[in-house]
Amino acid sequence: MNKQIGYITGGSLCDGLQMRIKTDESLEQIKTGKFVCIVGTTYKFFSLITDLRLEFTNQEIVQYPFTAQETILESVLKEHNIYTSAVLRPMLMLGPDNKPVPVKTIPAHFSVVLPASQSDVALIFGDEQDKSNRYFSIGKPLDMDTPVCLDLDRLTERSNGIFGKTGTGKTFLTRLILAGLIHRQKAVNIIFDMHSEYGLQARKEGPGNAFVKGLKTLFSDRVAIFSLDPESTRRRAGTPDVAVSLSYQVISPDDILSLQDELNLHATAVEASYLIESKYKKNWLAVLLSKGEVLKEFAQELGAHPESIAALYRKLKRIERLPFFSDLPEQAIGQSSVIDQMMEYIDKGINIVIEFGNYSSTFVYLIVANIITRRIHHEYIRKTEQFLGDSNRFSEPFKLLITIEEAHKFLNPQAARQTIFGTIAREMRKYYVSLLIVDQRPSCIDQEILSQIGTKVIAQLNDERDIQAVLTGSNNASALRSVLASLDSKKQALLLGHAVTMPVVVETREYNETFYQAMAPTVTTKQINEFIAELF
Repeated sequence: MNKQIGYITGGSLCDGLQMRIKTDESLEQIKTGKFVCIVGTTYKFFSLITDLRLEFTNQEIVQYPFTAQETILESVLKEHNIYTSAVLRPMLMLGPDNKPVPVKTIPAHFSVVLPASQSDVALIFGDEQDKSNRYFSIGKPLDMDTPVCLDLDRLTERSNGIFGKTGTGKTFLTRLILAGLIHRQKAVNIIFDMHSEYGLQARKEGPGNAFVKGLKTLFSDRVAIFSLDPESTRRRAGTPDVAVSLSYQVISPDDILSLQDELNLHATAVEASYLIESKYKKNWLAVLLSKGEVLKEFAQELGAHPESIAALYRKLKRIERLPFFSDLPEQAIGQSSVIDQMMEYIDKGINIVIEFGNYSSTFVYLIVANIITRRIHHEYIRKTEQFLGDSNRFSEPFKLLITIEEAHKFLNPQAARQTIFGTIAREMRKYYVSLLIVDQRPSCIDQEILSQIGTKVIAQLNDERDIQAVLTGSNNASALRSVLASLDSKKQALLLGHAVTMPVVVETREYNETFYQAMAPTVTTKQINEFIAELF
């Protein structure tokens, strides 16, 4: 049995419980975010330490402190008059049937408090060795050597978020979770890789020139690289599976709407794009870019304001300098469109990393991510409707998780209501599509979208607005705020939401050779039987 660290002396269900820490405990070994267990008469209460306080029974004691030589006085005072208390926030309770339930009551005075055991952690957060294949270890509780798992089945039921200020390891956390999803084959992923950090090897954060493996390196047959900059991919010792080429015809005014802030476009300029589309349909952008010498006449022809047309022309002219865009019709670019090729990979369960190479400006990232996601979502609606109309139910689509960085650019209050990413976030995976959003400024994301995020992985944040925003919709937000404020700047994260039974602070799993070996493909009994069936 674990050694007792204290006992309950007071508190309430709303404000948290007070624990008096035992005299012989080393105070500096007890940290906020630590996972503990209160042993009640009927229930065990699993809790987080959210605050620590130095207490005394008499004001005169702290006015006249003992000296280093007064060891007997020190011993007596520590036994009876000066002590440390901790604030515990019960997150769930476990009854005699070992079933976790929400906290509806509190333990009695002097209930014993123990550090959570390995069996407690496995019982609450699941075991990676479980036959259901749904659990994936993401780290360990503070000062413990037992894994905390995400429930990947629940993770893929909703959109999710990874948040933290610059330099806290958001990319590392994202790569870790994506590797788990690919390894367990719980979803097909499309990753918009703005800085080419997910597909091939990437530089490891910290001193030295160490590198870590990318998803393509770890899962060569389960990951395909679609590159907007094939030369960049080759320079990094990789070969793109598909070189991305997009026609002007795939760009719609809806995509321009999402770029309104980035391009500093007035609303009338965006409205002008819809006017052009209404007349020229899919060719609207090619027509606009061809009118450089006669923009005034073109505006008169449309009945639009000349300055609006001119502004739209100037802002979109940069598209001509991007080699992966072509003014050719979509059918003329290749045998099949990039979207068709992506759907072929997705139907085979192959994950897609879209590399931007040297074209990593926010403008390019926004427009390409919007174009591809809108088309893929449209295809998934069609596939879902076919599945619902299939009486045999053989055509169920794979769950699709779309990963985007700089998420506040797509999901700010204006864009979230009008663009495809806001639609997906609100749909709650109605059409088998959800988001994994990665961002350092959650306060810039629409509050309605943040409240729909199922699971949040939160690294260190300093801005008060970001902390308040990221805890939107969370129970016990005030208690979690103090836990969040105490996180280290590296390798620590607060997990909360749909895929974890209760909030917990973890020291994140190492992404190293041991991890690479754990991700090695395994052959299941089902796959062996299917192989034998094919032979005979």
